[in-house]
Amino acid sequence: MLNFQLWTQIVGKVRLALTPWLNHGWQVPLYVTARGLGTSAVYAGDRAFEVEFDLVSHTIFVRTREVAESGFSLGSMSVASFYHRLMALLGSVGIHVSIDTMPNEVPNPIRFPEDNVHAFYDPAAVNAFWRVLVQCDRLFRLFRTGFLGKASPVHFFWGGPDLAVTRFSGRPAPLHPGGIPGLPDAITREAYSHEVSSAGFWPGNDQFPHPAFYSYAYPTPKGFDRAPIQPEAAVWSAKLGEWLLPYDAVRTAGDPDAAVLGFLKSTYRAAADLQAWDPRLDCDTGVPRCPRAVGSPGGDTASV
Repeated sequence: MLNFQLWTQIVGKVRLALTPWLNHGWQVPLYVTARGLGTSAVYAGDRAFEVEFDLVSHTIFVRTREVAESGFSLGSMSVASFYHRLMALLGSVGIHVSIDTMPNEVPNPIRFPEDNVHAFYDPAAVNAFWRVLVQCDRLFRLFRTGFLGKASPVHFFWGGPDLAVTRFSGRPAPLHPGGIPGLPDAITREAYSHEVSSAGFWPGNDQFPHPAFYSYAYPTPKGFDRAPIQPEAAVWSAKLGEWLLPYDAVRTAGDPDAAVLGFLKSTYRAAADLQAWDPRLDCDTGVPRCPRAVGSPGGDTASV
């Protein structure tokens, strides 16, 4: 998976290099698509293009107004080879961009154009990872509808890598100490400039080498580690400072959707209650075709 992660970093850094900075780094992630992971529209001057990993056909595509689809097949190739092929592909459709070629948040990084070490690609494993992301994206989007305050999109951060969704109390947070390996402190501090309750899914790392759902709060409120979190399979990691729900516990649950949503809702509830977030930020989970009622509580909601 590391090879594929480094490929997503190259594509993500193309978006990063061309997109004005947005609060909390929201301009850099990729998004789950119906067939893989993509950038959405990126602008090179006044020209729009997008890059998508099609993880069903195992092809990477670049699309522009002039070129409906141009790409190459994904298979076992070095990071260096992928980097040079992608840059040549972008150049062939008139997109010329220079990126920071040093990987982020990975041990012993090698610059992309020089990395002939990482070259293995397992189509079945990558497709399975994407299929998990599709279901996570579906549930995270549903969870996101139960909040009226500022909330992030559901997006794939290629540093971790992880799929994440974040809620904000609206209040400033203490200056983050930084120190996250492979991530500049200025980026970390801007990302955590305000109080958050954040949750997501990631395939694991050296500290926790198993796929898992996670949830944390910044700053971490006193007592958060002892909060009543659902389902029972959720565990507190003092090393990571966050709640974890192993993917295997969800995969084998009688109702996986209920397990994930229970974890998301209970960890948010604990963070919000312990930090006294404004309860008016909460609302019922959204329903298709039903706008939020405006006015007095209990007002009629019209279907459209």
